[in-house]
Amino acid sequence: MASHYSFSQVTPRIEQLAAMCTENCSIDPELYSKYEVKRGLRDINGKGVLAGLTEISEIISYIVEDNEMIPCEGRLYYRGYNINDLVQGFQDDDRFGFEETVYLLLFGRLPSSKDLEEFCALLADYRRLPTAFVRDIMLKSPSNDVMNNISRGVLTLFSYDDYPNDTSIPNVLRQSLELIALMPLISVYGYQAKRYLKDDDSLIIHKPLPEYSTAQNILHILRPDSSFTDLEAKVLDMCLVLHAEHGGGNNSTFTTHVVTSSGTDTYSAIAAALGSLKGPKHGGANVKVSGMFEDIKENVKDWEDEEEVASYLLKLLRREAFDRSGLIYGMGHAVYSISDPRANILRSCVDRLAHEKGMERELHLYNLVEKTAPQVIGKERHIYKGVSANVDFYSGFVYSMLDLPPELYTPLFAIARIAGWSAHRIEELTNAGKIIRPAYKSVARHNTYKKMNER
Repeated sequence: MASHYSFSQVTPRIEQLAAMCTENCSIDPELYSKYEVKRGLRDINGKGVLAGLTEISEIISYIVEDNEMIPCEGRLYYRGYNINDLVQGFQDDDRFGFEETVYLLLFGRLPSSKDLEEFCALLADYRRLPTAFVRDIMLKSPSNDVMNNISRGVLTLFSYDDYPNDTSIPNVLRQSLELIALMPLISVYGYQAKRYLKDDDSLIIHKPLPEYSTAQNILHILRPDSSFTDLEAKVLDMCLVLHAEHGGGNNSTFTTHVVTSSGTDTYSAIAAALGSLKGPKHGGANVKVSGMFEDIKENVKDWEDEEEVASYLLKLLRREAFDRSGLIYGMGHAVYSISDPRANILRSCVDRLAHEKGMERELHLYNLVEKTAPQVIGKERHIYKGVSANVDFYSGFVYSMLDLPPELYTPLFAIARIAGWSAHRIEELTNAGKIIRPAYKSVARHNTYKKMNER
């Protein structure tokens, strides 16, 4: 009989060993101040430690006057273009914007209509998984976590590549374009595999259509009837544009730089970035926002009562509600203070979609929390910079109105952000810098070795 291995049990002995681990891994918090360690590579005001240079995107959250940092309305630039101008451009033309955004991030300039047409055709051509990949890879031992399925799928593609370790720019660009094209398929098919084998539901696999944009194809291959409205596709496209890139210092993009600097292959670098993005402090934040709002709707009787909503938010901060983390998810950002430009853009999409879906009551609740949360946080805690809604605050609401399963919220982030990861990987390789290796100061005492019979 074959042996059965279980990795789900924590025994009392493991608990004891874990306690010993914790005891011997705890560092006195005062030592971080003593040695001026910038925890999280950020100072107390949220300003990041300068670790590199980039031309791919820029985040502005403050201005400097008389050597003083003054918070300002957040601004985001892709390759020097204000995100608001880019969005306005494709909205005025009533067209999809994600493919144009990918082109801009990778090549550093806006495409002509011919450039964009050829680029979309190239992505459509790459949007084909290897023969039997879904059956042999994705339908065998699927995880309950779609992000883990995606990581495995990306790593497995290494075996199908004739030149997987070639880090020349032409080859890496080819690999990047293939992964950008395939990420929607790997994500949605991974979810379908999980639903079929773990949730005992139907298995429906639609092939992508070459004439569809990335956003249209996601809705097409996800929904059993493949139907969607133009507004639904355009709003999802907007989410992809806003999540495509956010500077070199965000956790998953910095991971891409770090891993790329070692000289490793593209598949390993992207898998590492996916592992970073999975975390609830990064790409998983919008799932937390959605869960928090479901909890609010269950526990707040009057969604229009500002005092009752504020009281519940206070319970969140005091670790008395939801997941007892002490956080109001979707509020605040590591860089932005007064406003997150992505949230501002997404807010208008939320209004239109909520009216189409008949969810104005939920929209009012979101608006009320956005208005009330900064006041509650300001009274309860000492904050060093402003607190405002970030892009995750509204993206989860958008995804719920699009009837997207929560299991795909973070994968949708990956579908978009792989454009930025690819651009940063190419930038790191092009500039051929040193392997990234920051310093850690040891604060452990030196011990005298004892032989076994003396311990």
